[in-house]
Amino acid sequence: MMKKANNTQAALLGLQHLLAMYSGAVAVPLLIGTALDFNTEQMTYLVSIDIFMCGLATLLQLMRNRYFGIGLPVVLGCAIQAVEPLKMIGSQFTIQTMYGAIIVAGIFVCLVSGQFSKVKRLFPPVVTGTLITVIGLTLIPIAVQNIGGGNASAKDFGSLTNISLGFVTVILILAIQVFAKGFLSSIAVLLGLVSGSLVAAALGLVSLAPLHEAPWFHIPQPFYFGVPHFEWSSSVTMIIIALVSMVESTGVYFALGDILNKKITEKDLKLGYRAEGMAVILGGIFNTFPYTTFSQNVGLLELSGIKTKRPIYWSAGLLMLLGLLPKAGALATMIPTPVLGGAMLVMFAMISVQGIRILASVDFTDQRNILVVAVSIGLGLGVSIYPNIFQNLPRTVQLFLGNGIVVASLSSVLLNLAFKGREGLAKKDIKQQVRVLEEVDK
Repeated sequence: MMKKANNTQAALLGLQHLLAMYSGAVAVPLLIGTALDFNTEQMTYLVSIDIFMCGLATLLQLMRNRYFGIGLPVVLGCAIQAVEPLKMIGSQFTIQTMYGAIIVAGIFVCLVSGQFSKVKRLFPPVVTGTLITVIGLTLIPIAVQNIGGGNASAKDFGSLTNISLGFVTVILILAIQVFAKGFLSSIAVLLGLVSGSLVAAALGLVSLAPLHEAPWFHIPQPFYFGVPHFEWSSSVTMIIIALVSMVESTGVYFALGDILNKKITEKDLKLGYRAEGMAVILGGIFNTFPYTTFSQNVGLLELSGIKTKRPIYWSAGLLMLLGLLPKAGALATMIPTPVLGGAMLVMFAMISVQGIRILASVDFTDQRNILVVAVSIGLGLGVSIYPNIFQNLPRTVQLFLGNGIVVASLSSVLLNLAFKGREGLAKKDIKQQVRVLEEVDK
């Protein structure tokens, strides 16, 4: 029987959901803001408003109505797969172009939500497993660079202090994950970030300046970084990333449906996708990032045994409250880069392992499946390492084809269709995908 919670218990459970997703939520603004050389004031705004928008995006999904919201106990956060494309857009064009592309992607998701609920068969396990594997593998070099100090051209890059901090963080996360019980194990990454930062503080490597400089309260400002600029290749790139996020969200929706003994219909999917699209649009307007469902919170529903929406409402409210307090956001900006890199190494590697677990369900006695995975991963990683292979093409085309996740997405979908045709769209593939993603989320 499904347990119920009183208000106090629901609040504590909501805080638990917040803690489980917090490190993943702040990772995206920290990575992108650092890569684009945001100053302390900009970083504090970015992290704070991102936290606020995570709460608002979650609220949109909870408030089911005839227009949007899947109405399941789901938590939304920043889409980690958007990191590299957004960094590329921000560096090759402008920050305003980056946010223009996010807005276009959100509008696209809202417009195709109904159609996508029908064409999800384009993404059987051989495709989704490949995509998730490539997402993790292409992000791992970022984690390693951060462990070294962040800036590969800096004199202290790869110093013994940086490497030690990074790997101490990794060891702490692993120890907590292995030896802690229940809820503490589920927030191992967050505890590792806090512990690693405390070690760095003891060595005098943490500055309290961002905390002192941050105001106590602020209000979200539309177009904080300027009026958005729209550019076609940037927009197409973010649309593809949005499609990848929709595929991942599909797995989470079905996993939640299984936990709650609820059949997920095409209407449910449509309302869920549309809520995500609205959250992405708001992310672009308020200059944060795309939002998608967080699978790690599905496990907490199993852990607590309380599977109602009330704790998630509390989580959404707490996120929005924290987002209005810049000093809370400033705390995240104080995390030393090597410590963040150590946590990212664990997180990104785990993403790859999730993809591998999905691929383990694929029938590799079929040579066509081997070719889809091999070619797509090869192209995705190859382009990620040498994106300048397309340097002789127009800059807009370079942006589109210079991202390994985008290339792997196109390759896996098109190859699967080319090799299998209608067979590649069989309903049994979707059932298999749902079953595997449910197991991964658990």
